[in-house]
Amino acid sequence: MRRVVQFSTGNVGQHTLRAIVGRPDLELVGVHAASPEKVGRDAAELCGLSRPTGVLATDDIDALIALEPDCVVYTALGETRPMEVLEQIARFLSAGINVVGTALVWLVTPRQADAWVREPLEKACAAGNSTLYVNGIDPGYSGDTAALAALSLVTRAESVTVKEVFDYGNYDDYEYTGTAMGFGRKPEDEVPLAFQPGMITAVFGGLVRNLADHLGVRLDEVRDRFEAWYTPERIECRMMTVEPGGMAGVRFAAEGVRGGEPVITVEHTTRLTPAAAPDWDYPPEGHSGVHTVIVAGEPRVEMNTMLSHPTLDVTEAGCIATGARVVNVIDWVCRAPAGIVAADQIPPAEMVRGLMW
Repeated sequence: MRRVVQFSTGNVGQHTLRAIVGRPDLELVGVHAASPEKVGRDAAELCGLSRPTGVLATDDIDALIALEPDCVVYTALGETRPMEVLEQIARFLSAGINVVGTALVWLVTPRQADAWVREPLEKACAAGNSTLYVNGIDPGYSGDTAALAALSLVTRAESVTVKEVFDYGNYDDYEYTGTAMGFGRKPEDEVPLAFQPGMITAVFGGLVRNLADHLGVRLDEVRDRFEAWYTPERIECRMMTVEPGGMAGVRFAAEGVRGGEPVITVEHTTRLTPAAAPDWDYPPEGHSGVHTVIVAGEPRVEMNTMLSHPTLDVTEAGCIATGARVVNVIDWVCRAPAGIVAADQIPPAEMVRGLMW
């Protein structure tokens, strides 16, 4: 039985919290909540469960460390405040507490991460003899587990393309995703944060370089591309309302180039409702989103991952799956050698341990 603290109860955290409470191999001992209105509330209330857990949310990190948990599940948003998140995660690691999380997406491929994000956490792991693992769906699963599975089916690969095609209309995250991607902006407005020079390759370039390393491919460069789609009509959805002339779709990619041609590509097509960007790729009929890996080679391989849930929207299903990528490896991470680990270091069977009960 692993003693676990849940850090944050937002879009992903509420689902990881619910999973921890329901797992017979995990014991929830603490919950962190930054919002004053959540502090003092029972964990069950924060994740939609009816039976109280007796574990009340706190904003006191020292109090959580004092609980001496085996692991912290860190799902707070980190990309907009990386230095604060680095400090928080390092506190747990230095105290000898393992951390699994979905924040600081640069660490999905830790060997490719810049020194400013990697080195402080490596030092913290060494100080506390602890382990850190960061992953998710994309960045994460589609660019590591799914891509490597597809590549294992070919004798020769000419190119690899990892694609996310999703309708974000029902994703209730305008505060970060909506503003960072620039939905609603006009062509004359400033380029949104997510697509400022170097940002695409900063987030997704590590996935490209990581696959290149696995393939033994020497890339000439990793470049990015970005294009926006502006709606001629008003679009209303859960995330926001986009007025005519506003951006309601975006397509962007990080491309690993060799000999002038992209050979490893990580691409996203994101729209608000199916009405947006009608000439761009759509998921297979009947689905709101898909993660696809296409390997051009001998033979050609196409792998599609589509999520669903009996009562939740596909974007919520995606949040559950994002959380699953870290909750499912808690036991392995607690047994792993100290340091920052990547998905390719974890035996596949360890990623599904203890799921059936």
